[in-house]
Amino acid sequence: MHAEELTSDGRLVAVSLGVFVAIALLAGVDVAADLAEGTTLRHVLAELAVVGAGVAGAGMMVWRMVGVSRVARAARFEAAGLAARLEASEAEAARWREESKELVQGLGAALDKQFERWGLSPAEKEVALLLLKGLSHKEIGGVRSIGEATARQQARAVYKKAGLTGRADLAAFFLEDLLPGTGDVAAPPS
Repeated sequence: MHAEELTSDGRLVAVSLGVFVAIALLAGVDVAADLAEGTTLRHVLAELAVVGAGVAGAGMMVWRMVGVSRVARAARFEAAGLAARLEASEAEAARWREESKELVQGLGAALDKQFERWGLSPAEKEVALLLLKGLSHKEIGGVRSIGEATARQQARAVYKKAGLTGRADLAAFFLEDLLPGTGDVAAPPS
């Protein structure tokens, strides 16, 4: 078992193993000394039982250490897989950001133009963008350091000035022409 594998559970098992081995060894030495002195058979058998208990305890601790080692190895394997997937996801996100940089800038300018047409205040523009990103009123309040009620009121002002009925209409207003229509979408593979 590697040193980095010794979790707190693993350290406890290792210490317990050491204790059981020490008990077995000390009891074994005592049995040998008692036999040399000619002690009774009953006393020797009692001490051999202690040796047996120590050996059994040591065996159980070895079994437990193997289990802890197996779990640690599986956790390292899973962590390596998760790290690889995270790295691939981050690379994919970076690629997407780079490929869509010009489009995103153009979309940002188009959104800002439409917000100007609607006569939104700077606060309302920010709320509208956060609504489009899918944040709740509570989350918008947290991001903007305002109360949830204020965020809700500003969202209602956005909808009113835009002539929309709510969040879904706001998203649909911008996404309607950006996303392909149902006739343009390829059928999923069967």
